[in-house]
Amino acid sequence: MIVLGIESSCDETCAAIVKDGTSILSSVIASQIDVHHKYGGVVPELASRMHVEAITPVVDEAISKANIILEDIDAVAATRGPGLIGALLVGFTFAKSFAWARHLPFAGVNHLEAHIYSLFLMDSNPEFPFIALVVSGGHTNIYHVTSYDNFELMGQTRDDAAGEAFDKVAKMLELGYPGGPIIERIAKTKDPAVITFPRTMLEKGSFDFSFSGLKSSVARYIHDNHIVTADEKAQIAASFQEAVIDVLTQKLILAAQHKNCRNIGISGGVSANKTFVNKLTQKATSKKIDIFAPPIELCGDNAAMIAARGYTMIQQGQLCHLDHDVFSRTKID
Repeated sequence: MIVLGIESSCDETCAAIVKDGTSILSSVIASQIDVHHKYGGVVPELASRMHVEAITPVVDEAISKANIILEDIDAVAATRGPGLIGALLVGFTFAKSFAWARHLPFAGVNHLEAHIYSLFLMDSNPEFPFIALVVSGGHTNIYHVTSYDNFELMGQTRDDAAGEAFDKVAKMLELGYPGGPIIERIAKTKDPAVITFPRTMLEKGSFDFSFSGLKSSVARYIHDNHIVTADEKAQIAASFQEAVIDVLTQKLILAAQHKNCRNIGISGGVSANKTFVNKLTQKATSKKIDIFAPPIELCGDNAAMIAARGYTMIQQGQLCHLDHDVFSRTKID
């Protein structure tokens, strides 16, 4: 089965062609970073307009790069949510129209489940059951994954997502957007132990996250110490990043031990942070837990993961119809 996947939940217009849910024939991503950079974050209205402009060329390019024709496409999948409503509507409506016009089955995919599916597009996959972390600018969720369709939510952020905290701290330090890659790059030059920022673990036994206190602590430090030089900013970046990584790592290992899992998979934009992946791997190895992280091209938003998740949904008859709409929350009601 050849599936056309479409993703437009935030600021990237993506299309991919995936065969049998595992083989990526093409994956095209049109980024909007240059547009949103000067605002220090994503402007929803601009994102929606850019999706409208990009969606047709991106889909055409994905089909061309896969070396197929329209008639070869057997099914269509698109992100249904969560995400920015205006942005979601562009990709979802395009995909639904495409499928309806060609009489093809169509699946509306949960964006967070799709991120977990990025782990199944690798050469080496985690075995069930495993713990999955979806960590990005909008979400920081821990799941207990027992099959291709069962994702038990164990914990999530109560305020800022980890990626959002990276972006906001980068904005405080006037480093630019997106903040994650910049902070990781400049943090490499400093000892993270020089400044001690708080690690919020919440109540005992909780797998939830909270990064608002850490963000506020950084803001106070910047204000109280009149931070202006590049050297000072790099030091704050290193200590802030270490605090986030410590919390993510501890929670993940505790979740794996709680569920007696020997595998942890991480996905989402923040999983591209090699400092995080390396520290998590080091800590997990000492506990005899294996870590799985997708290649950089599958860490952020992409349509290959949408097509992969859509493939299993379509096989099981979990289809969308013309009257179905997008959704903004984590789960479909």
